[in-house]
Amino acid sequence: MQENSKGYIYFICLVSAMGGLLFGYDWVVIGGAKPFYELFFGISESPVLQGVAMSTALVGCLVGAMVAGAAADRYGRKPLLTTAAVLFTVSAIGTGLFNDFTMFNIARFVGGVGIGVASALSPMYIAEVSPTAIRGRMVSLNQMTIVLGILAAQVVNMLLARDTSVVESQAWNVAWGWRWMFWAETVPAALFLVMSFFIPESPVYLKLKNVRIEELKLKNEKMESCSSDEKDFNSSILQFFNSPYKKVLVLGLVIAVFQQWCGTNVIFNYAQEIFVGAGFDVDGMFINIVITGIANVLFTFVALYTIERWGRRTLMLIGAGGLGLIYLTLGTCYFLEVKGVMMVVLVVTAISVYAMTLGPVTWTLLAEIFPHRIRGVAMATCTFALWVGCCTLTFSFPSMNAALGSSGTFWIYSAICLCAFIFLYRRCPETKGKSLEMLEQELAM
Repeated sequence: MQENSKGYIYFICLVSAMGGLLFGYDWVVIGGAKPFYELFFGISESPVLQGVAMSTALVGCLVGAMVAGAAADRYGRKPLLTTAAVLFTVSAIGTGLFNDFTMFNIARFVGGVGIGVASALSPMYIAEVSPTAIRGRMVSLNQMTIVLGILAAQVVNMLLARDTSVVESQAWNVAWGWRWMFWAETVPAALFLVMSFFIPESPVYLKLKNVRIEELKLKNEKMESCSSDEKDFNSSILQFFNSPYKKVLVLGLVIAVFQQWCGTNVIFNYAQEIFVGAGFDVDGMFINIVITGIANVLFTFVALYTIERWGRRTLMLIGAGGLGLIYLTLGTCYFLEVKGVMMVVLVVTAISVYAMTLGPVTWTLLAEIFPHRIRGVAMATCTFALWVGCCTLTFSFPSMNAALGSSGTFWIYSAICLCAFIFLYRRCPETKGKSLEMLEQELAM
């Protein structure tokens, strides 16, 4: 396979995007395992320990995102992708293997670090190896694998969870079912690990490495004895405080946090509460959860074909404005106690709008807007902010829902989307059809 051929580009982008597949699976699989491992570990009556089990991976995400940028700038993109694959594999095996609650959480933390690293590195690597004409589509491929991972986890959970009304099945679920939900991740994780050895290093990183070597030749012997990588990293951090980079960083941070605080992910994290509140029983709830997963996948495919035609800015505005209107309607329906199919239609519509706009386009913009020299650290900083947004959204929803009701909660999300629409209309650039070098010159002005 020729290294400059389109097929080769698709291959290396697909391998990198497997980090997204594992990200999606690992993020969602715990929801199906939750009722069973809680009984196994005896924490079904302890909200604090339940919260620990659910949040350990999120803490790992923050750590992984925080270290990913500096490590990628120091050691390269490819070694970090391989490291993420190792972390996913170890976590998948360990989470289902351990009988001790502490070790279970350590394994979940390891997987969370893998998610944090992959979420920062996969889209950045894809953007750096892709030709300008298809860069948006290729980065959106990462989001496609994320939603496929989410759907895979939903399907695996549904297939492995046996009828809980039968005593024998419930005993199997508690003893083994939740373990196999985690172990199923081992197959794609091991495949990702093997395939990561067959992709090249990012050309952007190699270019930066060559620049560093040339710079070292001009330094005196004393400076050569110091760590050039550490100085480069520190200088990258300091450059954030320069006026041009500050504006781009603020843009990236807002986009990253808004992708979470637009509210769509609470539908996945708290689907049970949302659908039960809309009047569905348990069986109807599981069916509707799978329906939302299918819609998520289908409309991410739509994003692959629209991102290079409509542009990033247009899709971001459609996402912010569209979700704002949907949440306004959804909140009103909850207020008027509307139940049944109408609520499912609104939820699926929200998922669909998110899947073709904010979901994939956020990662594309974050991978495009930063200058080469600070891209690793900047991308990690924004990914860290994104996971902080995810954590605060996840933890705030139950309290908001209890205090304000579903109507008030979705009205707040509607207001957030409206504010984001105004910000994006004024500040979000169009990056379609522009090389990374051209964007660096335009956005640093």
